[in-house]
Amino acid sequence: MSQVQNRALLHFVWATYDRMPWVTADIAASVCRYITTVAINDGCEVLAIGGMPDHVHLLVCMSTTVSISELMKHTKGGSSRLIQRDFAPGSFFRWQGSYGVYSVSPSHRKRVVAYIQNQERHHCEGSLWPDAEQTLQEQDDSR
Repeated sequence: MSQVQNRALLHFVWATYDRMPWVTADIAASVCRYITTVAINDGCEVLAIGGMPDHVHLLVCMSTTVSISELMKHTKGGSSRLIQRDFAPGSFFRWQGSYGVYSVSPSHRKRVVAYIQNQERHHCEGSLWPDAEQTLQEQDDSR
């Protein structure tokens, strides 16, 4: 049987619908735990996860058995159901339909992990990476 080695590091970012601040400190840990579990179940190695109340960042070493779109379908769809069921019953919650995905050089891995883990500081200080804070839809809207 042939083996495949994959070291594709991908940085995902996706936002709540209309950038509403749904992922508050009260639920962020549960939402991140859920997303981490889904990514691991899809065969991805989770290197970092974090964000702000209106968006999530996820850095993974991709699996060879799941596509980018499948991973996003599973993480966004499942976490949306989790938030509606457990944290906002009867409320309208959903993620934006789009997301951003960026390839990361292995030499920049630590830098991206630190960026994701320090989201609150970067937002407070204004030391953001603009491209890494936008989803595809937002990039299209700004043009």
